[in-house]
Amino acid sequence: MRQDDPIAEDTAGPLFLSREQVVELLDTDAAIASQRAAFTALGDGTGELPGKIMHPSRFDDSVVFAYVARLSADTGAVTKVGSVNPGNAAAGLPTIHAVINALDPVTGQLVAVMDGTAVTTLRTAAASAVAFDALATADSAELGLLGSGTQALAHARAVARVRELRSVRMWSPNPGRRAHAAQRLAAELGVAVKAVDTPEEAVAGLPMVAACTLSATPVVRGEWLAPGCTVVSVGSFEPTRSEVDAEVLRRAAAVVVDDPQTAAEHAGPVVDALREGRLARADLIPLGGVLTGRQPARMRRDDIVFYNSVGLGIQDAAAAWAVIDAARARRARR
Repeated sequence: MRQDDPIAEDTAGPLFLSREQVVELLDTDAAIASQRAAFTALGDGTGELPGKIMHPSRFDDSVVFAYVARLSADTGAVTKVGSVNPGNAAAGLPTIHAVINALDPVTGQLVAVMDGTAVTTLRTAAASAVAFDALATADSAELGLLGSGTQALAHARAVARVRELRSVRMWSPNPGRRAHAAQRLAAELGVAVKAVDTPEEAVAGLPMVAACTLSATPVVRGEWLAPGCTVVSVGSFEPTRSEVDAEVLRRAAAVVVDDPQTAAEHAGPVVDALREGRLARADLIPLGGVLTGRQPARMRRDDIVFYNSVGLGIQDAAAAWAVIDAARARRARR
């Protein structure tokens, strides 16, 4: 055993994995595979998904969250506890911080403790890539990004693994930050990435749109959407946050969610539409149902399809066990 190898620990003890180790062990393709597994398990009814906790603080604009889930019989329970701190963006820090614990499927003993921030970033973007792959037209090659932070960049990288991207348009409120992010993405992906001055410029005429902000008010308006557009929102994760306006849902031929029950309680645009009678609970299509072929979403090429992700514990469970398996495999090779 190498003494300088932080992964090569006592085999009887748990793994302790930093952000850097998580990123090294869980590449984009592996993250995408883990999210296909997570939503397929939901679609098949084989995963376990207790309700999530999202608690807005009375002291500031932060939100504390706690997830518990189990992907399968041979992977143990996974918990994630963390906080969303929107003010971090101004300081150049990730807006989400979390820690993940994974337990043995048989004994319940602690198997691993890992950085939950990295897992959240990777699995959220990977799940959106799974959604785009299942919902967007096969020739979709242009992406509109709302946001220029960690999650927006991760989304572009993930979508590039499921579609042959030709170009990206990016908007965020800070001109300098969006220009820097566009330059970085262009260098990484080898495609044209343009920082634009308005949200409408980032959305209009494009076949794929990803909203990756913490905005409480809409940054995507339905009137801007081209026929056939697939819109993904990951920032509408609590009832008070709506990255898209009511017109997006009105124009959508299909409203797809990560989990109908969770979305009905937490997804801002969905909560509003249900309360106002513009949408019925039965109208919500689970992504797992689409992946397993049980429920259709896009029926025609010109359909507008909306996917709202609030994030689920089973996503963390799938990603965490992918990290654990990769860490164990590396340790065995040494």
